[in-house]
Amino acid sequence: MKREKRVYPSILSADFTKLGQDCRELQEMGCTHLHVDVMDGQFVPPISFGEPVIKSLRKAVDQFFDVHYMGLHPEYRIESMAESGADSLTIHAETCVHLDRVLQAIKDAGMEAGVALNPSTPLQVLDYVMDRLDQVLIMTVNPGYGGQSYLPAMTSKIRELREKLDASGHQNVAIQVDGGIYAHNAHIVLDAGADRLVAGSGIFGGDKRENYEAFEKVLAGYR
Repeated sequence: MKREKRVYPSILSADFTKLGQDCRELQEMGCTHLHVDVMDGQFVPPISFGEPVIKSLRKAVDQFFDVHYMGLHPEYRIESMAESGADSLTIHAETCVHLDRVLQAIKDAGMEAGVALNPSTPLQVLDYVMDRLDQVLIMTVNPGYGGQSYLPAMTSKIRELREKLDASGHQNVAIQVDGGIYAHNAHIVLDAGADRLVAGSGIFGGDKRENYEAFEKVLAGYR
């Protein structure tokens, strides 16, 4: 099965004084998906933004909102995320006592469901929830802060996950990667089996159009 290959600009790295404008400009370039990092200040140190900002941004653009919730007790945020306009919700395996139940609740709310794994979290936590998944997010840095460097050890983890998904009949589950991804190193994770590239500084750190087009040029070779 041929899965989508695309870049997901992370609005955490955008200019918050003109967030709507930044996202509209990306949409005009052809960008259809945005990555939205929600941080609670507990699971990760920073606090970013939440449902009110997502709801406001929903009025400004017609893009797919891929929400990554870096917070505790995600089960309490499912309904509000769906109501705010989230199209998918990815939660951390490390935050859930009942991961299967939470993933099913996300799907019942009409969103795509994903699980994020920190660098030190083993792939085995996915063994009994694969049927619930639309994507797995491999953190290629330790979560919480933008601008970090890609952790080379994650390349083999991405490759192992792709093999694991394919061998178990879950070829349709996409692999998303987040952390230290730029156009110049995107081939590393794509060659390992990644499908969806989250890029914060890689898009917003400089000229957005040039950076986005550089990603598109790399991705074209894998589509």
